[in-house]
Amino acid sequence: MALGLPKAQLASCGLRLIFYGVTDTLYVSNRRLVPKPDGKTVIKTKWIFKNKKDESSLVMQNKARLVAVGYSQQEGIDYDETFAPVARIEAIRLFLAYAAHKDFTVFQMDVKTAFLNGILKEEVYVSQPPGFVSKQYSDHVYALDKALEKRFDMSMMGEMKFFLGLQVNQYSNEIFINQSKYILDILKRFGMKNYDTVPTPIVEQAKLKLDLVRKPIDHTDYRRMTGLLMYLTSSRPDIMFATCMCTRYQAKPNEHHVPAVKRIFQYLNGTINLGLWCLKDSDFNLTTYSDADHAGCHLDIKSASGSV
Repeated sequence: MALGLPKAQLASCGLRLIFYGVTDTLYVSNRRLVPKPDGKTVIKTKWIFKNKKDESSLVMQNKARLVAVGYSQQEGIDYDETFAPVARIEAIRLFLAYAAHKDFTVFQMDVKTAFLNGILKEEVYVSQPPGFVSKQYSDHVYALDKALEKRFDMSMMGEMKFFLGLQVNQYSNEIFINQSKYILDILKRFGMKNYDTVPTPIVEQAKLKLDLVRKPIDHTDYRRMTGLLMYLTSSRPDIMFATCMCTRYQAKPNEHHVPAVKRIFQYLNGTINLGLWCLKDSDFNLTTYSDADHAGCHLDIKSASGSV
C-alpha cells in the first residue's frame, strides 16, 4: 500500500509508527466503515509527527498520531460542549509536597491513547486515514462509537522525573521541582539565550501603563511570551508579580511594554536552575504570608498587595 506522505516524514518516523497510529486510533475508538451519510459533516484526518523528549531534551520516542481536523465542525450542529479535564498545577504541587512530607517515592504511569477513551455522545464520521484508504470502499467513511472497553492498557514509566514540563528531582527526604529545560527552550525560542542577565525580574517603580501614543506591536508575539511566562510561575513564584504586571497590557501592547517582558527573560537567563524545594521535615500546615506597599501605583496611587 502506497502512503501519500512526504518521504522525509516516512524516513523520520517509519511505517511501523504510522501503522501503530492507525491501529490504536481505530481500534480504541470502535470504528465502523460505513457509506458516507447525507447531511453529516465528515471530519478529515491528518498525521502529526512528534519527537517525545525527556527532561534532558533527549529523544525518548518518535510518535505518529492520527488526528481529526476538528475546525471543520460547527458548534451547535456537530457538537455542543467540549472540554478536556486536567489536573490543576496547584494540585500537582500539593501532591508532590505531601509526598516529600511523608517521604514517599512518586512513580509515574501512562494510559495508552488516553485521549481516545472518552465517551462520544454525538454521531462522528471521519475520513479514512491518508495512505490507508480501502481500495474496495474508497468512498466510505469511519463512524466512531464510544469506547466500549472497561479496561485499558497502561505502561509503567518508573520514578517520576518529568511531568507536564515540570522536572521532578526526588532525593532522600526531599523533592526539588524546577523547569530549567522549559526556560532554556523559551530563551532559545525568542533568541534571548545570549542576552545579558539582570538581578531582578522587574525594576523598582516600573512605570508600565496603557500607552496609546507609542507604536503598537504584534499582540500575538506579546501574548505568546507572557503566556509562556505564566506557566513558568508553576515553579518560579519569584517572577509572578512581574509577569502579571506585563499581562495587563495584552490587549494593546506597544514598544513601551516589550523591554519589561524581555527583562524577565534576562532574569531567567541568570537563574535557570532555581525552583521549589519540598522538604520532609518542613511543617505541612497551611501558612500564608502577605504584604502590601503604600500607594505604590504611579497611575492611580493604589496599593499593591500579594500573598504566598
